[in-house]
Amino acid sequence: MDVTSLLNTRSSSAAATSDAAKKAQENQDRFLTLLVAQMRNQDPMNPMENAQLTTQIAQIQTVTGVDQLNTNIEKLGQQFNQGQLAGAVGLVGRHVTTPGNRLAMGETEAYGFFDLDGAANNVQVEVVTPAGTVVDTVDLGAASAGRHAFSWSTEGYSADRELQFRVKATRGATAVGSTTYSRDQVVAVNTRSGQLQLELAGGRRTDFTSVVSVD
Repeated sequence: MDVTSLLNTRSSSAAATSDAAKKAQENQDRFLTLLVAQMRNQDPMNPMENAQLTTQIAQIQTVTGVDQLNTNIEKLGQQFNQGQLAGAVGLVGRHVTTPGNRLAMGETEAYGFFDLDGAANNVQVEVVTPAGTVVDTVDLGAASAGRHAFSWSTEGYSADRELQFRVKATRGATAVGSTTYSRDQVVAVNTRSGQLQLELAGGRRTDFTSVVSVD
């Protein structure tokens, strides 16, 4: 797992937090210096009113509060990222379902999953090569809206050969929309380009946030 970028991110975040706190303190010190100078040099015949003093104090409190709020938000962001990383690492060795159309090849059968946007009275799954050539067609008949799984015999095909699938569903003469999913095993986690990704046994990478189910 590539954690170099994560460590760099933590270091940068810590530095940013320190800089924000330092800036807030500098702003407060600068304001107090100016306020004291203003009070020392005010016209004795026309001194600063209490309302003016209160307003200026409220202004610096607002600025300081905003800086502190930004610092707290940054800390929450760091905790969220660390929580995501821990969750992703916990998926190594497990099977996840993500958007895609690649068949999960087993010893004797291949598996695929899909969602139907609505009920259909005719659902067919075409098994295809990456180039789009139809290898076989699986007739599933009628199906309700929601998640469905199907299997296809891999007899005559090696498990390391990539095959994909596409769904054709209709209700009468009307096409029914569908979303396809792939199932694969997580073998590693990386943080390339600042994006938390899962490396899958089939050679694909997928964003951690795209996982829809875990087995």
